[in-house]
Formats: sequence, structure tokens, C-alpha cells
Amino acid sequence: QVQLVESGGGLVQVGDSLRVSCAASGRTFSSYAMGWFRQAPGKEREFVAAISRSGGSTDYADSVKGRATIFRDNAKNTVYLQMNSLKPEDTAVYYCGASLVYSGSYPRGYAYWGQGTQVTVSS
Repeated sequence: QVQLVESGGGLVQVGDSLRVSCAASGRTFSSYAMGWFRQAPGKEREFVAAISRSGGSTDYADSVKGRATIFRDNAKNTVYLQMNSLKPEDTAVYYCGASLVYSGSYPRGYAYWGQGTQVTVSS
């Protein structure tokens, strides 16, 4: 089992950058592929980015491609999501998920989730 704790959210302005983090504890972090999802009020949870166990493969939603970078530090048991050129539509609670197999944009493939961190982009 793995426990996930997100951090780094906050209130930012349009065009700003923000990095959210997800710290893992429990079983070996490098055994898990990781993903970032987000959920805005009244909307379903949507895929943002995913990364393989080694960090060698990544995928992004079209809505963030070119503005987001997912990366991980297995020595620190942490996965990050760097978001640049933030837009009001990026406002959401951001969740990280962990999966023993690479699940990409498929949320049901992730067995473990954090509690989320709020990102608000103000215009």
C-alpha cells in the first residue's frame, strides 16, 4: 500500500507558473506509475499527465500539452507537476494517483489517490 499527499497548490494569476508535488510513503515508490488528474466544481475528474515507473515515459492531456511537465524523483518518493502559462480553466483540485501498472489517462487504473490540492487561477 502507498499513501499519497499532495501539496503546492494555491492562488495564482493568469500566466503564472506553479508546481504541485505528491509525496508517497509506504511501499517502494519506484514500483508505481503515477498520474495527475484534476476536478473542477461540477465536472468529472479529468486526466492531466502520467509518468512511468522509471520516468522514461510520459503522457499529457491535450489541454495542458506544452504547458505542463510531469517528472519524478524516486530518491525523494515524489512526483511533480509543473504548470506554466496558467489559465482560469486550469482551476481545479489536483489529485495524484498511483498504479502498479502504467494506466495513463484511465482513472480506474489507479489504486491509490491523495486528498488533492486546490489550484485557483485568477484573472
